[in-house]
Amino acid sequence: MQAKDIIEQAISAIFEERTDLFLVNKHISDGLDINLTIDGDELVNVSDCISVSRKIEVALDRDLYDFSIKVQSPGADEPLVDKRQYKKHIGRKLKLKTDTEKIEGKLVEVNDNEIRLTWKSREKKTKGKGKITVEHDKTFPFETIKEASIKLMFNKN
Repeated sequence: MQAKDIIEQAISAIFEERTDLFLVNKHISDGLDINLTIDGDELVNVSDCISVSRKIEVALDRDLYDFSIKVQSPGADEPLVDKRQYKKHIGRKLKLKTDTEKIEGKLVEVNDNEIRLTWKSREKKTKGKGKITVEHDKTFPFETIKEASIKLMFNKN
């Protein structure tokens, strides 16, 4: 069996066992540099990354294969690439790009087909001078989302 086949089987077994985790990105070079980005339905911590790394290392024989493994979780500023990533961010502010618009809004709902954002904007009054605050509530089907990422907010204490 080829090393890449062994790695693929090990990865499949890991995520069958740990259904709370999922693979976001995978790259296995010809030189067996294994780079995985994993995420979870809840917080992914260092011990999760170590566990995945060790299970792959156990599956490969160091006497037969020279390899390196890097397992990480997505950075806070990384775009969301899997539908499962959205659910744990309900209530947070999201930066969203579609073909026609760029929006920053609060993620309030996620289902299998779409997300729902709410946000406020200042818009011109229909009559008279000045502006009013308008509340928006809109759903976005996943297939229309070109890029989405969490807007990091820092408290001023």
